[in-house]
Amino acid sequence: MERYRASLKVMFVIIVTAVITLSCGSPEQRAEKIINTYMQKTGTVGLSVAVVKDNKIIYTHAFGMSNIEKQTDLRTDDIFRIASISKSFTTTALLTLVEKGAVSLDSDVSDIIGFKIRNPKYPEVPITVKMLLSHSSSLNDSQEYYSLDFINPAVNPDFAKCYNDYMPGTKYEYCNLGFNTLGTIVEKVSGIRFDKYVSQNVLQPLNLKASFNVDDFKGITFTTLYTPDTTGLSVSGKINFIPSESAYLSRAPIIDSGKYIQGYSAPLFSPTGGMKISAPDLAKYMMMHMNYGIEPQSGVRIIKEETSKMMQTPVIETGGEGKYCFALNQITNLIPGETMTGHTGSAYGLLSAMYFQPEKEIRYRHDN
Repeated sequence: MERYRASLKVMFVIIVTAVITLSCGSPEQRAEKIINTYMQKTGTVGLSVAVVKDNKIIYTHAFGMSNIEKQTDLRTDDIFRIASISKSFTTTALLTLVEKGAVSLDSDVSDIIGFKIRNPKYPEVPITVKMLLSHSSSLNDSQEYYSLDFINPAVNPDFAKCYNDYMPGTKYEYCNLGFNTLGTIVEKVSGIRFDKYVSQNVLQPLNLKASFNVDDFKGITFTTLYTPDTTGLSVSGKINFIPSESAYLSRAPIIDSGKYIQGYSAPLFSPTGGMKISAPDLAKYMMMHMNYGIEPQSGVRIIKEETSKMMQTPVIETGGEGKYCFALNQITNLIPGETMTGHTGSAYGLLSAMYFQPEKEIRYRHDN
């Protein structure tokens, strides 16, 4: 997930999409009472929920506020930056290029990016697209991850610090830098700017109001993301919240200035965590993955069934009870006895989660 964990003891919003069977479902009033109690207990300012059953959104609800200063109530169609769930959007876009034969999962990332991406301790071992997708590349985020400069030997004399001691492909370490690199690969291979390629090949076909680019939203006020003031409680004993100034920055000044380099600057849009979308639209996107690449209501296919199943197939153990696939993970500690597929996210005071179980018609998005 994006690195802001220290601020998440009290979070602003959790985006939740769930599909639950009738046997484990609860009446709406009871569920809402539980959520309201949870929010009061944790100091959560706002929370948005969408529930899916039988390939339909059967429930959406927004709790709390979208802006404390303006005392604005949160609405179900409000837009959030959803953090690391964004990785699955980047991966879906990349897999459309794999299907076209434009890139291979076994491709050497160095050959695509245009400079050497090699763990200095294992210079003969290629780092592949598949390794980036499964967090097994041996890359790390120790030098930050919002630019390819960090792993470019010609720019960063400390580039070697971006690599762990183990051989690529042998161990798991969650790495945002790897997914920002994947966004650059999408851009390099397609010849289209990253945010536009995702919109044209994933978002628009699904009719989603969503984008990696803040400037695509005209006249939209985003849900404010807050972190708790760690200096202590206010005079009244209540938690003070600090609004994020970075979550929704316009990229237009950099693009319009000519400083954006296509095939290198894609991390500007944060392929690792920069998707902006509402809970109901995220649920619609989730249904596409639940149905192995096809959106059930419209019949629109984004990726082939075999590609979608591959995306949901475990590649490497994450430790504990988890397994990582391609921008989706499998966990067994969410619902007893069930293996759930999905992803979480955390950044700028937000927590998000999207989980489902396509084989047993159980899809559950959970606030953690």
